[in-house]
Amino acid sequence: MDIRSTHTRTTLGPVVELDRLGDEIAELSAHLEAATARLLDLIRAFDARGGWSNGFRSCAAWLSWRIGLDLGAAREKVRVARALGTLPLLAQALARGELSYAKVRALTRVATPETEERLLGVGRAGTAVHVERIVRGWRCMDRKAEARETKRQHASRALHVHQDEDGTVVLRGRLEPEVGALLMRALAAARETLYQRARGEAATRLADPVADRPTMAQQQADALALLAETALHHELDPGAPGERYQVVVHVDATVLADPDQPGQSVLEDGPRVSAETSRRLACDASRVVMRHDEDGRTIEVGARTRTIPPALRRALHHRDQGCRFPGCGLPFGQGHHLRHWAQGGPTTLSNLSMLCRRHHRAVHEEGYQVDRLPDGALRFRRPDGRLLPDVPPPAAVPADPVQALRAQHDAQGLHLHARTACPSWLGERLDVGWAIDVLHPLATRLADRHGASEDRG
Repeated sequence: MDIRSTHTRTTLGPVVELDRLGDEIAELSAHLEAATARLLDLIRAFDARGGWSNGFRSCAAWLSWRIGLDLGAAREKVRVARALGTLPLLAQALARGELSYAKVRALTRVATPETEERLLGVGRAGTAVHVERIVRGWRCMDRKAEARETKRQHASRALHVHQDEDGTVVLRGRLEPEVGALLMRALAAARETLYQRARGEAATRLADPVADRPTMAQQQADALALLAETALHHELDPGAPGERYQVVVHVDATVLADPDQPGQSVLEDGPRVSAETSRRLACDASRVVMRHDEDGRTIEVGARTRTIPPALRRALHHRDQGCRFPGCGLPFGQGHHLRHWAQGGPTTLSNLSMLCRRHHRAVHEEGYQVDRLPDGALRFRRPDGRLLPDVPPPAAVPADPVQALRAQHDAQGLHLHARTACPSWLGERLDVGWAIDVLHPLATRLADRHGASEDRG
């Protein structure tokens, strides 16, 4: 008897120790989930206030730079943070450590304010695997509903055209969303073309002072007529395709060299642009030098050349592999002269850097600065002169971060333990089809409709 008792004690010892370790893991995980909820609250507020817009193209790009997240993980953090702003029940469950971030991330893919409560029940009752399966089934039901709606929209497409008693033609129709968007874009392009033509005609003749400006409805009718003519004559937008969409800027050499100097900096047939905008465009563009006499007449026009030759551009792409602005890394961009060529800067690899369009604008028009150090590294500064490092310094961490986190939650009245996030699942088999039929509002509506039709039968 004593031997068996000793064996039992020696067997139970490791089991108790493992249970204690398991409880500690579960409790600490609950603390981490509660801290993650706070992190998402901060991300949502930071995103809403545009704190990332000081040189970064998105909140996810800033997170990737500032706290070292993979860009995909950063985008998912921002998505979940935004979603929880409209889903208070899920947000509170995460903040209390009752749901894991993995469950909340999955549920926010399908949850709406109307369905949040029932999906919260799924999160509390099931494991993370159960939640993922339910969400996949939910999205499948959503896709089926979308397919039915798309089929209905396609079947309802129509265009009725008839001639009224006074000879005018009346149109009434319904188009699928993508076809309607195409028509609206075409009408907008036709209206713009008509406006440009009218402006050109007004320059050669006096406008009728009595004539009223057409209403929007009248402009739409005129645009539709132009689309019809275009379909028959193909003359909506004449011009060589290579030149049609170029933006031409006329800028004086003195302005390029010194933005504070007087001189022109204008778009062709358009408004004035800032000198820094002209300098940015001139960094990497085709260049035509025109010389004028004292009266402004053109006396010489040089050949068009590329500011950055093709061979040098290939070398620049190979060296920089994308935008060099801290935290960006887009694989495409524009060549930027560290010292502008108009100020005597050479168009050489050592004086060039690759920047995406967003950050090229930041350097020219928004006050950011970049220069190259003797070792070849680039140094970026914010508009106020502070350094913008490639990798920010790590945040201060307490000597015992776990204890600090527990103390913070205790101060908030948040009491977490090993059973806080434990699901109520008892091991039974998950029937996804039945669960979706019960939970999804579209499935329940279809079931009610089917039952009602059987009752009438």
